[in-house]
Amino acid sequence: MPLITYLAEDNETIARNLIETLKELCEVEVTAIGTTQVEASQWLAGHDGQWDLAIVDLFLKQGSGLGVLAGCRNRKPRQKVVVLTNYATTEVRRRASELGADAVFDKSSELEQLFAYCTDQTARREKSGGNAPRH
Repeated sequence: MPLITYLAEDNETIARNLIETLKELCEVEVTAIGTTQVEASQWLAGHDGQWDLAIVDLFLKQGSGLGVLAGCRNRKPRQKVVVLTNYATTEVRRRASELGADAVFDKSSELEQLFAYCTDQTARREKSGGNAPRH
């Protein structure tokens, strides 16, 4: 079973390429995409417990991925949120960690690590027998 995933990304080309690669390499099914902080936060809150992974860009069309991340603090332990950004500085990594990010990946140099992380999450979920409820 694929990881049910939400993507907060405002660049259509990046989103399309990322979705295709995640599906092919990592058994990740992106079920929804948002381009703003409000859109992403509302979807994640409105689908509480129904997703496994959220991949969040730092800079969105409106608002910030850090705001989306802060809104995910009360998620279930099995639900993971990662930041995928072109600005993965030490400060951004620290701030994202403080807000509860499970990982931060640089778009320009750490995509392989993101894919490995997703593959590992799929394997962990399958080993534990846990799945997100589907609606």
